[in-house]
Amino acid sequence: MRFLLAVFCLLISTNSVYAFDIGESVDKYLAPVSDAFSKVVFYPIKAFGTEIPVSILWILIGGIVMTILLKGIAVWGFGHAAKLLCTNPNGSKNTGSGEVSSLQALATALSGTIGIGSIAGVAIAISIGGPGAAFWMFVGAFLGMSLKFVEASLAIKFRRFNKDGSVSGGPMYYISHGLTRKNLRWLGQPLAIIFAALLIPGALGGGNMLQVNQATKQMINITGGDNSIFSHYPWLFGLIIAIIVGFVIVGGIKSIANVTSKIVPFMCFLYVGLALFIIILNFSQIPHAIWLVIKQAFVPDAVYGGVAGTIIIGLRRSVQSNEAGTGSAPIAYATVKTKEPVSQGFISLMEPFLTACLCSLSAAAIILTGAYKNYQTGISGVELTSDAFQKVFSWSPYVLAAVIILFALSTIISWAYYGQKGWTYLFGENKKGIIAYQLIFCVIIVIGSMMNLKSIVDFTDAGLLAMAVPNIIAMYILFSDLKHDIRRYCAKHNFGKFY
Repeated sequence: MRFLLAVFCLLISTNSVYAFDIGESVDKYLAPVSDAFSKVVFYPIKAFGTEIPVSILWILIGGIVMTILLKGIAVWGFGHAAKLLCTNPNGSKNTGSGEVSSLQALATALSGTIGIGSIAGVAIAISIGGPGAAFWMFVGAFLGMSLKFVEASLAIKFRRFNKDGSVSGGPMYYISHGLTRKNLRWLGQPLAIIFAALLIPGALGGGNMLQVNQATKQMINITGGDNSIFSHYPWLFGLIIAIIVGFVIVGGIKSIANVTSKIVPFMCFLYVGLALFIIILNFSQIPHAIWLVIKQAFVPDAVYGGVAGTIIIGLRRSVQSNEAGTGSAPIAYATVKTKEPVSQGFISLMEPFLTACLCSLSAAAIILTGAYKNYQTGISGVELTSDAFQKVFSWSPYVLAAVIILFALSTIISWAYYGQKGWTYLFGENKKGIIAYQLIFCVIIVIGSMMNLKSIVDFTDAGLLAMAVPNIIAMYILFSDLKHDIRRYCAKHNFGKFY
């Protein structure tokens, strides 16, 4: 915290021009790195008359394969997932070791996914790919449910307990330990290191800079636009968020879970209520909106790459919103109190589903109000969603700002923990190293508030998609081990007929 106060004193002693120069300078150097990184991750394969990024294809194939192997678990397992969550939300029936309850683990995972991606991510998809992109976001979420089930189950199966009772888990651990058990240490160790190394910039980008950047834009929007103090001093808002995050993350996963389990239900209720009002007031337009989404999903207007281009845009934003296959949420699921890895796997099905529900509300508001028609000349984020809400309620940007700030705050908090686990996997569990990471993370929050959206989006997407490569490789290899656990669990709970 002393470091952040020092940063504050340094910035407050400068003028607004210097503050903007910091953002522009960082953006100047980040843009080439982001572009180079994106070219590798989004390396195109020519198919269906357009270029499809190999990373998108990788996750898409992974989702299809896991959905087939699990026999459509997103359908037959959904009821059981809801039952588990409703009958044992606080983990009172769980006697296994761990740090948090099933509900807290889900809330932490949701806070990492139900963030700006559910508001700005949908807007970005529609502004680039038209209303049809929303359809492919939903398809991506459905396929993502199977991926989420597998990675969450593996995270608990191969988690490790530290001397102080804390839990370390996630792809780094099931990649390294799981593959070592299969005599593939030569593959597992490098892949685990690669994943952990990618996790840190993923946390700093999508889990940090993108969130605070969009929250800052909305704060500027409701406090006077160009005349807002935050327009001249965007770093000031970033610093406020950084201080709040700093106080939460020093308490570890228990502190994070306690905060997110309270923030997530409140912010979702607030956003859902506002969106539903807009949908109800535009009820007569719903059939046309549904037809428009489906039509443009297969016959888009003026979208680069045609249908394939719309699919790519929708799936790319789907990955950014629900993060299925990227391996981020399993880090939170690994800390749950349970003896049954598969039980949390079922509960994790709710995460992409709930994320998709919020995304659908955002898409409905944007399409029903026709706000997207004014944002078809370039990439647009939270300002498009805000404009859609404002068309119905003039005061809605203020409520939306509160929601966005809560969304951003909860996501940043969760991703701070994810990135920390990648950091400690690489550099060891020591207090000085953890404090160094936390300081870096908080400083990046301040910098992210001043940066350009496009550079952050490209950097974010590339980082998340790159994480999916080592993660899904491990999921393929370890699925045979998990299959026996699933069959035993299904037989025990009397629905073995499904699997």
